[in-house]
Amino acid sequence: MADSVAITLLRHGLTEANERKAYLGWTDSPLSIKGKRDIEEWKQYYPRYERIHSSDLLRCMETSRHLFPEVDPVGWPAFREMNFGRWEGRTYEELKTNADYQKWLEDPMVAAVPKGESYPDFSRRVHNGWARLIADEDSSTYAVMTHGGVIRELLARYAPVEKPFWDWSIPHAKGYELIWENKERLRRGERCTLLQAVPIMGKLNGSSNFTG
Repeated sequence: MADSVAITLLRHGLTEANERKAYLGWTDSPLSIKGKRDIEEWKQYYPRYERIHSSDLLRCMETSRHLFPEVDPVGWPAFREMNFGRWEGRTYEELKTNADYQKWLEDPMVAAVPKGESYPDFSRRVHNGWARLIADEDSSTYAVMTHGGVIRELLARYAPVEKPFWDWSIPHAKGYELIWENKERLRRGERCTLLQAVPIMGKLNGSSNFTG
């Protein structure tokens, strides 16, 4: 597979807002003490990459620099998390009586987020960024440091086995490597041929690899 392309999608480390279970989209929250500790603990298990592309939000750039200090990340606004507008930094408990929020919970793939993004807008932004990335990037092994929603969106479209958006589990500071047999298949928008968890730190549920 000399012409193969391997792209790793990684989620940023745990933040203080994540620990509060708050909605965190375009606003930022620093990595938590646990988040930094986990990154240091797992750092040795990550592959090395020719290039790191990253959401331009601080938590992703910070995670990239902690994990891969030898590579300067390239910032991409296209790979930001969904913009949660008026709900940024707030929790379910704080929002549960809000009528707009209840409507969104009933159908998050359609309902609008006040002063934020709808799912269709988010999806369009992510896939436009992905198209630019794969058209311009000549490296055969690189990573994208981004957010849980972005990774779910890309896996739903490009994983070898089709699964709905919400069925993907994306732990902090972890992700998946997607491998295509060649760049033409990648650029034609085909699903990848192999998917595996990153980092590989021994067996998880009996296997270190995932195929869907």
